[in-house]
Parts: sequence; C-alpha cells; structure tokens
Amino acid sequence: MWRTTILGRAILPLIKEKTTLSKILYSTKSRTQRSTVKLTLISASVGVLVGAGYGGYTHYKINTKKLSGSTENEEFAFLKEAPAYKSHYKVINDADTSNLQLVLFQYQTCPFCCKVRAYLDARGISYEIIEVDAVLRQAIKWSGYKKVPILLAKVDGGYQQLLDSSAILSILETHLRDKSYSLRDIVKFYPISKFENDSGKTTTDVTNKYFIMHNSPVPDEKQRNTEIEEREWRQWADQVLVHTLSPNVYRTASESLETFKWFEEAGGWRQAFPDWECALMVYVGAAAMWLIAKRLKARHNIQDDVRQSLYDAVNDWMNVIHKKGTPFLGGNKPNLADISVYGILSSIEGCRAFQDLKDNTNVGKWFDNMKNSMKQTRGRMLTV
Repeated sequence: MWRTTILGRAILPLIKEKTTLSKILYSTKSRTQRSTVKLTLISASVGVLVGAGYGGYTHYKINTKKLSGSTENEEFAFLKEAPAYKSHYKVINDADTSNLQLVLFQYQTCPFCCKVRAYLDARGISYEIIEVDAVLRQAIKWSGYKKVPILLAKVDGGYQQLLDSSAILSILETHLRDKSYSLRDIVKFYPISKFENDSGKTTTDVTNKYFIMHNSPVPDEKQRNTEIEEREWRQWADQVLVHTLSPNVYRTASESLETFKWFEEAGGWRQAFPDWECALMVYVGAAAMWLIAKRLKARHNIQDDVRQSLYDAVNDWMNVIHKKGTPFLGGNKPNLADISVYGILSSIEGCRAFQDLKDNTNVGKWFDNMKNSMKQTRGRMLTV
C-alpha cells in the first residue's frame, strides 16, 4: 500500500535533491542528530498524509491501476461493537427522517471528506464528526483502512464501515431512495476489488461506486441520459478536478505555508491536538507538500501555469451548466455531481487559489448558490 512506501518513494528522493537536507540526512555526528533525522522523516510523512487529500496521491494509484490476473472482492468491514472515539462536534437536523446514525472520521479540509459532508448536509442527515490527527491517527486505529473518510453507520447487530467518498455517496443515496434494503445489503453491490497497479503493488477500488442501485422502474431515455451525465461528472470531479488542487494550493513555499495555516484554523487543530503535532503538521507538512506538488503537477499533466489548469477545469464544469440554463447541473436542485464538485472546491475555500478562481471564472454564483442550498438543508452544529 502507498502509505507504507511513501517515505521511501516520495519523501527521501525529494530530500536528497536538496543539498542542505542531504547533509542532515547522512550526518552521523551524534545520536541526537540521528534522532532529529528520524523525527524529520516521520514529520515529512505526516505532511504527506495531511496533504494527500489535496494531492489526489491515493487516487492516482487507484486511477492508474491495471488488472493483472485475478481480482479479489471483499465486503466492507462490519463491526459488532462500536470502536472507542471522541466526537469533536455533531450536526443535528430535527427534520432528518433517514433513520441513519452516522459517525464521520475525517480531515476537515480533505476534499473527499468535504464531499461526504456536503452530501450529508444536502440531504439533511444528522452525523457526528471525529477529526483524525495526521501524526498518530489514533482515531482510526480500530480500522484496517488507514485513510479518510471513513463513515461508520449503526445498523442492526453492529456497525457498518463505509469507505471511499464516491462509494459512500452512492450507498447512502441508494438507501434513501429505497429503504427496503438495509445498508448491509446495499454494500454487497459495491465490492472492494484488489488490483495490481503499474508498479506491481496491490491497490483497491470500489466497484460500481458511481452507480445508484435502486428498484425504480426502468427510466426513459431522458432519465437514462441524465443519470449517465451525473455519473460522468462525478468521475470527472475525482479524476480531473481534484488533481488540479495540489499544484495550486502548494504552488510556492509561501503559498503552501498559508494553506497549511488555514488547514490548522479550519480543522480546529489547536483545540484538538497538542501544540507539537500542530507545528509538525503545519511547517513540515507545508514543506513536504510544496516539494511533492511539483511531482503531482507533472504526473497529472498540469500546465506550467497551474492556475490556468484549475481555471480550465472549472470552466468546463460551468460551461455545461450554462448550456442547461439552470442553477445547477441537476436543474433547480443540486444532484450528486453538483455536490461532489462543491465538496471538492469547498476544501480550498480559505486558500489564495480559491479567491483567484472566483476572480478569473464565473464559478462564484454557482458556488454561492450551492452554499445557500446547503444552509437550508443542513442541521445545526453542536460542539461536544
């Protein structure tokens, strides 16, 4: 898995390129220096974990997978007992009729976590939030899945773990449209498949994650085209839009630091984690992601003018909405594609790149319409 090899493949090569850091790495003058090096390396990997939500690093490995030999399917993990956790806040909606009891383990500014929250808010569902610290990740030690978001749903007999932001949206939407199926039944339509990627490493993806599995009558051609369009733009959000973020929010060293300071503020790190963890996540994370963003830029064919790639992607999205002549891609109400794109873009709302995006494209009105729509359906936040 990438999380066990990222230090050797991503951090060390980048550090070796820097003469000053190389001297630090390979100095053997004292035990203290070696300890410092070890802490530096651990801290750098922390920065990757915090920033990976923006880099789409994980999604790169998923999207570049190749099927090699047989495929192994697994169901989402089921827990008989709830893991120990401490909520950071709850969103309570008195009008919620979903009968769902959900706990979201997240990074506040991870675009995929933002996507899940946007969906829950759009559908008026109540939920709890657990902010995961990127250093120790104690909040998800109970799970064999070491990424976020993880959504834990209380079901008959225990707790169902839901993974992958796009799969989470499809599973919950399927449940809301047809409650005759339990969540445990629905996840069987979304098996986790193991593949070998281009480097020969095993990676995973969720089969059917862009499909809603409902028993409604066979749709007419117009409805089929609408569903296809929604799926295509959901995929576009994961495979194109999200990859433009890292090179933009980590464009320069100073911009990367600004971004991480906003992460700290938006995520409430100072209130949730020790000062030393916050310092590691902000300063080492900013440095690591500034270096890694350069590789992500090349990997995803981002233009030298990284802002232009962001503008072009968002203009493609706005053009299709403009042609429809409706406030949202879904018409007068947001559909799952609107929710996905909004969630991803909201993850950089406090960054310089987002302000530049609003100044240089016409996304502002659509984004504000989405935000207002969310306010109307979102519950009230309660600090625990």
